[in-house]
Amino acid sequence: MKFLQDIKVKGKAVFLRVDFNVPLDENLKIRDETRIQASLPTIKYLLENGARLVVTSHLGRPKGQFNPKMSLKPVAERLRELLTETTVIMAPDVIGPEVDQLKANLKEGELLLLENVRFYKEETDNDPGFSEKLAEGCQVFVNDAFGSCHRAHASVVGVAAYIPEKAAGFLLQKEVEHLSRITHNPEKPYVAILGGAKIEDKIPVLESLVNKADVMLIGGAMAYTFIKAQGRGVGKSLVEEDKLEIAASIMKKAEEKGVKFILPLDHVLTSTIDSQEIALVADSYPLPETLMAVDIGPKTIAEYEKYIKSARTIFWNGPLGVFEVKAFSKGTVEIARVVADSAAFSVVGGGDSIAAIHQAGVADRISHISTGGGASLEYIAYGTLPGIEALK
Repeated sequence: MKFLQDIKVKGKAVFLRVDFNVPLDENLKIRDETRIQASLPTIKYLLENGARLVVTSHLGRPKGQFNPKMSLKPVAERLRELLTETTVIMAPDVIGPEVDQLKANLKEGELLLLENVRFYKEETDNDPGFSEKLAEGCQVFVNDAFGSCHRAHASVVGVAAYIPEKAAGFLLQKEVEHLSRITHNPEKPYVAILGGAKIEDKIPVLESLVNKADVMLIGGAMAYTFIKAQGRGVGKSLVEEDKLEIAASIMKKAEEKGVKFILPLDHVLTSTIDSQEIALVADSYPLPETLMAVDIGPKTIAEYEKYIKSARTIFWNGPLGVFEVKAFSKGTVEIARVVADSAAFSVVGGGDSIAAIHQAGVADRISHISTGGGASLEYIAYGTLPGIEALK
């Protein structure tokens, strides 16, 4: 796979796929521009090196329909403010004669932002005809949208077949370099911390980590599906009844491989999440029928801390409790601090885990914060992604 430094872009039309899927408020103002900022190094490099830059992204889920509330116009406005010396042109569409003309008229160092690529159903269908139209007039394809690389969509994968030269942008390069460190030959001991609500979203990554990690520390609501699969009573805690068999099989594989698969030792319980009050901290089963688990307790924090401190590699995805409620956030925030204090190479992925890292005020002490939740999970599960393969 080539990187930006490996290609010459002067005078060439560069089709750049970025992730500008930013949250907008009711007035269509950008609420968080992290994703725009993350792509600026690649954009600036291409413009400074004389590229004629055609930028594309999705925003939201318009389901193949034009929806003015999901237009990229607010992003074009913000780019004009951030790139004061660059002409930023907002295209009226994604493909078509007018867009082709705008591409043809682009000068070196100018930027053309196409409309939301998901206004066309053909994008998510990875339609070859649509991919060819996207590629019209472009000589170089650069992908810098790591968060979309697990999607085999036209602007991520399909377009690569119609553009002769391909490279990864700086953001994608950084993600691949860091994630490959924990996927291919990670330094041992390797500790994986997995939380969040559902096992369903994490089956491939759980099965992959059973073959790579030395220790798996489990928290969040998903822990209670594993605990119930052991035949223990979990009260009103969230359980995926249809995943009990898979949970049992993952625990059996971990045992066979000699991987320590550690579930919470004690549980912060409440009657309802809305009450925002701790009813009990329990360390024995069955848990009371009228209560649900919403965080890991102090014994679990101490036990998990022991493993994290001795780790050389750490991967964390998913909060260990209902951390958005202050009363139930202690486990997640404490573990975030322990990970930050560790001497290990640490990677945190997934929106909620990243929010927890920021909430704990330790983001600057994590080795790598991955911008793509689903993409980072799939990369760890499979060792590559469709968007990465398309660049090879």
